[in-house]
Amino acid sequence: MKCTRFGGVALLLLAAAGVGAEAPRPTLTEQVAMTDGTLLATDVYLPDSGDGSWPALLIRTPYNKDRYNNEFDPFARRGYAVVIQDMRGRFGSQGRDLAFMDCGGNENNDGHDTVQWIARQPWCNGRVGTLGASAMGITQNMMARTAPPNLVAQYIMVAAGSLYQHGAYNTGGAMRLEVSLAYTLDNALSPSNMWLNVLHPMYDDHWRRMDATIGIENANVPAVHYGGWYDCFLPGTLTTFTARQERGGHGARGTQKLLIGPWAHGGPGTDARPHSIGEFQFPPNIRKLPVPIGINEWFDHYLQGRNTGADRAPAVVYYTMGAIDEPGAPGNVWHTDHTWPPPHERRRLYLHADGRLTWKPPQHNDDAARTLTSDPLNPVPTRGGANLAIPAGAFDQREIEKRPDVLVFTTEPLTEPVEVTGPVVANLLVTSDCPDTDFAVKLCDVYPDGRSMNICDGLLRLRHRRGADRLDLLEPGEVVSVRVDMDATSIVFNRGHRIRVHVTGSNYPRFDVNPNTGWPAWPFCPVRVAKNTVFCSADRASCVELPVVTREADGTIRRAHGQ
Repeated sequence: MKCTRFGGVALLLLAAAGVGAEAPRPTLTEQVAMTDGTLLATDVYLPDSGDGSWPALLIRTPYNKDRYNNEFDPFARRGYAVVIQDMRGRFGSQGRDLAFMDCGGNENNDGHDTVQWIARQPWCNGRVGTLGASAMGITQNMMARTAPPNLVAQYIMVAAGSLYQHGAYNTGGAMRLEVSLAYTLDNALSPSNMWLNVLHPMYDDHWRRMDATIGIENANVPAVHYGGWYDCFLPGTLTTFTARQERGGHGARGTQKLLIGPWAHGGPGTDARPHSIGEFQFPPNIRKLPVPIGINEWFDHYLQGRNTGADRAPAVVYYTMGAIDEPGAPGNVWHTDHTWPPPHERRRLYLHADGRLTWKPPQHNDDAARTLTSDPLNPVPTRGGANLAIPAGAFDQREIEKRPDVLVFTTEPLTEPVEVTGPVVANLLVTSDCPDTDFAVKLCDVYPDGRSMNICDGLLRLRHRRGADRLDLLEPGEVVSVRVDMDATSIVFNRGHRIRVHVTGSNYPRFDVNPNTGWPAWPFCPVRVAKNTVFCSADRASCVELPVVTREADGTIRRAHGQ
């Protein structure tokens, strides 16, 4: 969530505005009083067209408002008053440095207070929009449930909705270690932020106060929710969009837009490799949005009343990935739909004890199973994925697959392409000789040359198998059915490729390591090597559920009756 990690997002969407090289100076610098009297440092950039009142754009940041002048000042040249504010406890602002605690929905509502302060200023015409990526997107999510009367529209990029399930931890109850450490250490936040994460390992009242999906019925404005298939906050983007689109208040329901590209947290590639995400080099079309829902079109419509067509754009815009370096391969195109996920068929790929992965379940009721060890002192290393501070995207997994603690299941070469678009989950029948352990599952695309490229993954901490708000340790030898949320994707597995699934006991440092003893994952706690078993028989079948999409020749989805 450090600013340098997502600058590409802003640069992609602001390119049309023409960012200048010389940092402009703010027109005004204010200390804005919140309801409790805390003063927040706030810069205001006004258009050069003289006195007047304009619609305003607000960005609230924990990263020092002075670092964003070059990115956001161009909006002043488009006829906006631009307001950039240091969050409470950060840089020029007073208060405690507890990230997002005071952004909205708790005892303090700094976002709400700031919007209403802006609306009262003589240089504002009373219409306010908010924008920003990562932390500046999270502040928008937290603000939305407080429904500031003068808030008109939002543009929320690569942001968590629930700070537990999409930020510090995952839906399976494991700490997202590299995200938590990177955010706290890279940005020199108060150590209290990390302590709060460690001292609240379950979804409790602390995290409920930090969950922007609670109170979502109060959100009442249109918003774009922008994310990437390899973004660390992809689940937050999808969940927040769906919640506001379906359960938001009047003005929010039915007015949300979802935009998902094939990129990671930093946007579509780097200056040196402008279309690369990990080891994938995508076509240039990843930077060409098929509909007018860039930042300029969005706010020009909602704040300036221009007919840009942004309000009429399809609700869902997503990039379906395909094979790289295979001319004519299906995929690598933008698609649109009116709902997320789009219509699909849930199809199961079954795990077999001999390493096969098939659409047909095992035929025999026997003791067929695969066993792996999970050693907390020798965890399976992270290689790619939806990361923040370590390399993100698709990487060849063949070195990982050589480890004896990685179970590998693979299909035969596909005779026809298979499109997978939507949430991916693993349903496993498992047991362990320890009271607690982890099961990590990864989906890969295996190329004819042997490259095994990671697509999406997930991890479940078994003590939270019935929910991250409760604790259920295993009995020795207890067989349990578990569901591992592997997030979502959109990709076409090409003809001749194979689909592969990994099952392991760790994915470090993407997630912290389970000591397998029932203890929290603290330093110096007792650890055990776990012997974990995945069952693969007819009466104890394990599988991965894929959302398979079938398209007509023109690219539209073939919908079943009633869809």
